[in-house]
Order: sequence, then C-alpha cells, then structure tokens
Amino acid sequence: MAEVNAALSNPRADIEALDMLERTLFSLNYALDEIGSLGSIIDPPKATAGRSEALAELERARVLALCDPDVGDVLKRLAATPELLSDVRNAQVRVLTRDRDALVRIPAEEQAEFTKLTCEAEEVWRRAKSANDWASFAPYLDRIVAARKSMAASRDPERDPYDVWLDDYEPGCDRAFYDRFFAQVKDCVVPLLADCMASPSKPKHTYMEGDYDVERQWALARDLIDIEGLDTQALWLGRTEHPFTGGPSSGFVIIASHAYENDVLSNVFSILHEGGHALYEQNVDPVYRMTSLKGGTSMGMHEAQSRFFENLVGRSEAFSEPLHAALMKHFPGRLSRVTPRQLYFSENSAEPGLIRTEADELTYPLHILVRYEIEQLLFSGEATAADVPRLWAEKYRAYLGVSVPDDTHGALQDTHWACGDFGYFPTYALGSAYGAQLKAAMVASGVDFDGACARADLAPIRAWLHENVWRWGRAKDPAEIIEAACGEPFSPVYYTDYLTEKFSALYWLEA
Repeated sequence: MAEVNAALSNPRADIEALDMLERTLFSLNYALDEIGSLGSIIDPPKATAGRSEALAELERARVLALCDPDVGDVLKRLAATPELLSDVRNAQVRVLTRDRDALVRIPAEEQAEFTKLTCEAEEVWRRAKSANDWASFAPYLDRIVAARKSMAASRDPERDPYDVWLDDYEPGCDRAFYDRFFAQVKDCVVPLLADCMASPSKPKHTYMEGDYDVERQWALARDLIDIEGLDTQALWLGRTEHPFTGGPSSGFVIIASHAYENDVLSNVFSILHEGGHALYEQNVDPVYRMTSLKGGTSMGMHEAQSRFFENLVGRSEAFSEPLHAALMKHFPGRLSRVTPRQLYFSENSAEPGLIRTEADELTYPLHILVRYEIEQLLFSGEATAADVPRLWAEKYRAYLGVSVPDDTHGALQDTHWACGDFGYFPTYALGSAYGAQLKAAMVASGVDFDGACARADLAPIRAWLHENVWRWGRAKDPAEIIEAACGEPFSPVYYTDYLTEKFSALYWLEA
C-alpha cells in the first residue's frame, strides 16, 4: 500500500513505465506486422514453418509484456488519476487497459500457438484455394474455431464467444446489433435487387470486357495511388492472391493487390479500396506514432475508409471522367470507343455473382450476410468445417440466386478464416454504412464532393476525413467519431437511402 501511495503522489515513475511499455509494444508490433504482412508475399513456400515460429515467439513476448502484473498495477494507478494526465495519456491508459483485458486471461503460450496455427493455416489455405481442395483446409478451420472459442471463454466465460470477437473488431457491437443492422439492410437490398433485375432498362456491364496487359495495370495502379493522395515515400506496393493493407507504422504502409488480364476493373477498385485503408494509417496524428493509439480505431471504421474510396469516390459518376482518362492513358487503343458514361455503367451494373471482392455495391452486403450467418453456425456448434461448402452453396443460391461451381469460387475465396478473423466480415457492411453517413455529413458541411471527384482533386475530401476521422487513430472509439463527425449517432438509413437512390437511377426505377 505504501508503494501505491508513493506512486500516486508522484506519478512520474508510472508515466515513464507507460512510455517504456509503449516502446516495447511498438517494436514487437512492428516486427509482427512487417513479418506477417510481407512474409506471405515474398517468402518462398518452405519459409512458412520458420516464419510461424518467429511470429509465435514475437506474439508470446508481446502478450507477456502487456500482461505483466506490474503493468496492470501501473495502468490502474494512472487510471485513478486522470486529472494528472494529458488527454493523450488518458487515451493511452484506456486503450492499453482494454488491450490488456483482452489478453490477460489467455495464457501467453496459447496466444503464441494460435499465431503459429494461423500462419500455417494461411499457407494451407493458399494451396487449397489453388487446388480447389476444401478437404485439406477443413481440419485447420475446425482447429481455429475451437481455439477462438476457447480463448473467448477464457476472456469472458459468461458471454457468447462469437459476441466476444464481434466486439473485438467493432467495440460495442454484438449479434443483437448486427442482427438489427442486417435486417434493415436486407429489407432494402433484397427487393431493390429484384426490381433492378426485373427492370427493362439495365446499364450494360460489357463495355470494359477484354484483355488488358497486367504490367500496364500496375502502372495504372500507381497513378490511382497518386490520385488518392497517398504518401508514396511511406508505401510499399506488392502483389498477392488476396488483396490487403498492412504495415507497422504510418511511415511504412503495405498495399498488396492482384491484377487479372481479363478484368481491369478488379485491380482498379482493389487499389482504391486498399488505398483508403492506407490513407487512414498514414494520416493518424503523428503524436500517436509510437503508442497504442496509432492505427485505425476499429475494422468497421477502417472498412469505412476503404469502401469510401472504392465506391463513394471510385464508382461515382463524377469520378468516371478522371478514371476514364487514367485508363485511356495506359490502354488508349483498347478504350478509344468507351465513354466515361459507359465506364460508369460498367462499374455499377448490379450483377449477382460468386466473388465478394468483385461484387457491385448493391449485392455486396449479401455476400457479407452469407459469411456472418455461417460464422454464427460454426461458433454455436450447429455446423463444422465439413458443412461449410454445402451451407455456402445454399445461401448463395438463396440470397444471390447463383450456383457455386467449386470451393475455389466458394468458401475458399477469402483468407480471413485462415487468419482466425471471425467477426471481421460484418465490419465490411458496417463500414459501407459508416461511409454513407460520413459522406452525407461531409457534403452538409460544404465540401463539393462531386466537384472534387470530377477534378480528381481529392484534397477537400481527404482534409475533411483527416479532421473528423483519421487523425484520431485509436484515441476515439467509432461511435464517438461518428457522432462527433455527423452530429448524431450511427444510422443505417444513410446507407439504404444511398443504395436506393443510386440504383433506382441506374435502373430507371420509379421513385
């Protein structure tokens, strides 16, 4: 007790301990992020075992550092004296306490073994997807689900394990929240999609069909990165099977994407999507650089940025002219007879399909709904990995009206489950809804959104997002960011209204 009283009378030692912890965690996370992000891209196949061991040891060290009992005491003492700390310090204490609470009841060895398991599973998934071999991946999926359920039970034995992970990816969210959200989205999207499919006036999606040289696509990607306004001195662009954004700091962000010769728009919107993630990471307030406050506040808010630049900017009619000009620069002969208006139709045709990452805006949330429902079944024990291909096919037929020909184009298409990211998928749909509400607030504040897109001068859009979202990093939770930026709590109505207005116009539906 005497030591506690001494620390309370002189918190300098606790602040120094906090700073030392932050430096340690920054260094460990830097190594984890760099190896985890780049390893799957640049490592040869036989490096997987070594990489998984290295990541497991780094994860063990990270857990031990954060879960040290002395660290818990320091955080408690600092939390008891908020008036002695700056706003930044108080935010650090709050976020580190939450991070620590998520780990402290799980043995460090279990955390390390999980990291090793997912590293191995990701490599197995990559081979399985290529070979259309669900059976080889299925045992890993069952092991990962079991591990996640065990870890959730350690953290909070009274809580539904799936709710634990939903809350991890989006603080304050659980199945009850997402059930309400998806019910509202489904009530809008399902009948709207049916009306679009029945309309005699459909925007053609065939204008952009054909072959496009892959290397020219990568040159185009760099032009799109410049238009988005990314700092290329803090960016590494790579190639991968499944696009992602990673990187250990605002000074080192990684974008990885793919290019298909027969689908130039795939890489266009992948780059714009991942660029939105990268902009968020690069534009967090520099004062947070080596602290737990760096990076995006949640996956929902992160996906809000990626979906914002992919869809609200990239698929807008206003942006079709500068995007057309960029495409013409790299493929002048191929696109000489395609107009910006035709490009807009091609990129916005609602077409129920198999692949989530290639989906149009209208059908996209239905792809997410399929995954959300299957994740619930896996965590409730009503399904195992062996059931997933059947469930996938049934739900794709029910929600999107398409037949799944194989597992490569079905349950093996995404890497998320191999990485243990259960509870992540719903944030894609939630992020789309966040983005629609943020755009409405941006326009209401006076930003000439369409003008900025038409000029390919996105600086006003970036400035608004920087002021209201990006700079805060993890210092504010998503609900707080939305309410401060929009003047009201989150509402899915902005998203459903946006989809209704856009696709009713595209398909000439009656208002």
